[in-house]
Amino acid sequence: MKIMIHTDGAASGNPGPGGYGAVLQSGKHRKELWGGYRLTTNNRMELMAVIAALEALKAPGMDVTVVSDSKYVIDPVQQGWLFGWEKKGFSKKKNPDLWKRFLAVFRQHTVSFQWIKGHSGHPMNELCDQLAVAARNQSQLAVDEGYESQEEGLF
Repeated sequence: MKIMIHTDGAASGNPGPGGYGAVLQSGKHRKELWGGYRLTTNNRMELMAVIAALEALKAPGMDVTVVSDSKYVIDPVQQGWLFGWEKKGFSKKKNPDLWKRFLAVFRQHTVSFQWIKGHSGHPMNELCDQLAVAARNQSQLAVDEGYESQEEGLF
């Protein structure tokens, strides 16, 4: 069974309030995911969208295509950089907490990536952006503990 995942992230200010949105599709089935944080970055939200979508899959070993407008997420995987960063313990890399979380769920599936240009009228990308912005604009936002502890020098 093939799963299509469309993702997007948004932050107001960088850092600032942020949100992510994802849509999972398989045949006629569709699930929308979103979440918002009070202080984060756009890159973290782009990565979090993919993580949340992969974590939502109910069984390991799925054949997944992630469609994203985020070179920040796609290039490190497709170019192999991420695996080098991992070998070096993510030394001097931003967002190691999320990259480690991504790798744990990424390795449970067969994942490919498809890059699309953002804000170019692609219906699913636009929907994901709307979900991310709505999540970011909620009155009660979660704490992005990885980001905030990193900013406080706890990492």
